[in-house]
Amino acid sequence: MRFHNPTAELFIPDSMDESGALARITHLGIGAHQDDLEFMAFHGVLACYRSNSEWFGGITCTDGALSARSGPYAHFDGQQMRAIRHREQNLASQIGNYGVMIQLDYTSSAVKDPNDVALRNDLIEVLRATKPSVVYTHNLADKHGTHIGVAVAAIQAMRALPPDQRPGIVYGCEVWRDLDWMPDDEKVLQDVSFHENLAAALNGVFDSQIAGGKRYDNGVLGRRRANATFFESHAIDSADSIAYAMDLTPLVHDEKIDITRYVDELIGRFRDDVITKLNQRLGH
Repeated sequence: MRFHNPTAELFIPDSMDESGALARITHLGIGAHQDDLEFMAFHGVLACYRSNSEWFGGITCTDGALSARSGPYAHFDGQQMRAIRHREQNLASQIGNYGVMIQLDYTSSAVKDPNDVALRNDLIEVLRATKPSVVYTHNLADKHGTHIGVAVAAIQAMRALPPDQRPGIVYGCEVWRDLDWMPDDEKVLQDVSFHENLAAALNGVFDSQIAGGKRYDNGVLGRRRANATFFESHAIDSADSIAYAMDLTPLVHDEKIDITRYVDELIGRFRDDVITKLNQRLGH
């Protein structure tokens, strides 16, 4: 494949030919940074792990050069950081048995630029080659601007496909803002209780962040366990580990739905639920 950035990389962990590796992908994760896929799309990794018919493919959109660094990585410049982050992401794809791992090598500023369509166009090409049934990307209420940039580009890319070639399911997942605030009947519950050792191994690959001062490995597993415990107050836990997702499928299959309004209405339903419960107690 030819991508916009000449430094983009396509890595196939089992060394299958490129066209075959892309064509076998059934679940595709589209994340902003190295490690986002492992944190937000573990449900897809699990669905495909050691499967004979399902394959997870990963896309990381940014180059990693601006990653936070301290401790043993404090002296790394941007290019050195980019190189280590790329190696870590490819190692994760080997551990998780991914079908393909693509790193598009954009800067964060390019991803956030509403006038730059290069990322969208690269994603269109990958989606055409893979034709996944399920796509995982960032949720549209994430507080990280680069994550929002990737999510919007992903939706725009899927909308650009012919209707019969669009993924059947599209999830917006948790990273830099959880989805506990969403009404329970609108949360997508992803049971990720199995293979905790695999989750720990994937999260632990990203030493440049963990040793560099960000314990994402602990935070991600803790969030999933908290979701499982606090989802239902009047029933025993149905799972040990749950990831929440926002259903983005309607946005992909109906271009007439305004993306901002879609999220605004979700937030409005959260507000209504909070105010209703307060008013009931206050007798209003």
